[in-house]
Amino acid sequence: MANVPYKIYLTEEEMPKYWINMKAFMKEKPEPFLNPATFQPCTAEELEQVFCKELVKQEQNTTDKYIEIPKGIRDFYKMYRPSPLVRAYCLERQLDTPAEIYYKFEGTNTSGSHKLNSAAAQVYYAKEQGLTHLTTETGAGQWGTALSMACAYYNIDLTVFMVKVSSQQKPYRKAVIETYGGKVVASPSDTTEIGRKILSEHPDTGGSLGCAISEALETAVQTDNCRYVLGSVLDHVLLHQTIIGQETRIACEKHGIKPDIIIGCTGGGSNFGGLIAPFISEKIAGKSDVRIIGVEPASCPSLTRGKYAYDFGDTGKTSPLMKMYTLGSGFIPSPSHAGGLRFHGMSPIISKLYNDGYIEARAVEQTSVFDAATVFARSEGILPAPESAHALLAAMEEAIKCRETGEKKTIIFGLSGTGYFDMAAYVSYNSGTMVDYIPTDEDLEKGFAGLPKVPNRE
Repeated sequence: MANVPYKIYLTEEEMPKYWINMKAFMKEKPEPFLNPATFQPCTAEELEQVFCKELVKQEQNTTDKYIEIPKGIRDFYKMYRPSPLVRAYCLERQLDTPAEIYYKFEGTNTSGSHKLNSAAAQVYYAKEQGLTHLTTETGAGQWGTALSMACAYYNIDLTVFMVKVSSQQKPYRKAVIETYGGKVVASPSDTTEIGRKILSEHPDTGGSLGCAISEALETAVQTDNCRYVLGSVLDHVLLHQTIIGQETRIACEKHGIKPDIIIGCTGGGSNFGGLIAPFISEKIAGKSDVRIIGVEPASCPSLTRGKYAYDFGDTGKTSPLMKMYTLGSGFIPSPSHAGGLRFHGMSPIISKLYNDGYIEARAVEQTSVFDAATVFARSEGILPAPESAHALLAAMEEAIKCRETGEKKTIIFGLSGTGYFDMAAYVSYNSGTMVDYIPTDEDLEKGFAGLPKVPNRE
């Protein structure tokens, strides 16, 4: 396949006009959200108190395989999409592997990541509904940045609760959010009841996505004409990210590329789910034997060491209950540098696919992740985000296996963002002060002990 160009771009006409609804392809659907007070499936009316109406409709849609992308959103996408599928020729030479390595690069927009794909959609629907204010959380800062960009474009006010340790590690990410008009609050904070409670119980905590979600939810329900928007985990977020996988598949078809392995990093699961969507649907139908691997941090191993159970999506236990792989909503992960992966749970869709054996999961330590990121930066010229480098590491490991066995496999991984606002992490790595943390079984049991007691729904 020597004639494959270094970068594969689609034309504007080739850009997808529909998102893929993965639930409609699944033989067994994920379990519904439950009201934590009644343990009954959440109604649309209940969810609309927190989320935009159209997003609730998408969240509960289990039948339509394809959902049209409104022209207003497609016009926004044209500012930075399509994103390139890149052949990593230089990395292949560096690894001396017969494998072909490709990466779908989502870091070409100002937010620096894939997050803008869903931010644009969610703010568009908020504007259509007539809302004037949104709240959200952000871990590494990419989601907050993306949402502030979309809110500026559609003229909607935004409050961002940013995980405290990330706000300290990434002050320039905060500056970008504020430049676009977003208000940033380090979480946990003393501005909400839930934040004050978390601080009283864990005064030295660096925070987590679960904490930040709790504060954003509380603020949303107490603010007029306001709703909460989430950057990962939920089904409608994953839906919007399927434009990544569709562009990838179209690019592969144009150049006769047939992937053997597809790899993505997994925090809440939306980037990973978006990348694999068109490929997993073929695998479910028995038309493909592609291997699909989700890679998570060993410090927050929800898939590889979590329990498949109903749990809250936030530390304050105010969200609906979701059936997912979880470490328990009370689990506070160590302050690793992959802030976007520091979430105790996993997308219900990804959790169900993993539980049913359609995908694999792998947990890796952060020093190994930065080893891989450094090799990639020196060979391909892009500084990867710490989150993205988890997928990169697994792709390199698979390519090295090909070198050892002589097999020629085609590997695609998601380079979901850039690391230019993550320099504190690279400083820590380069100075040799970075440490790996793996929770003990006892640590995990503390989180599991707080799982809600949900009546058997069989």
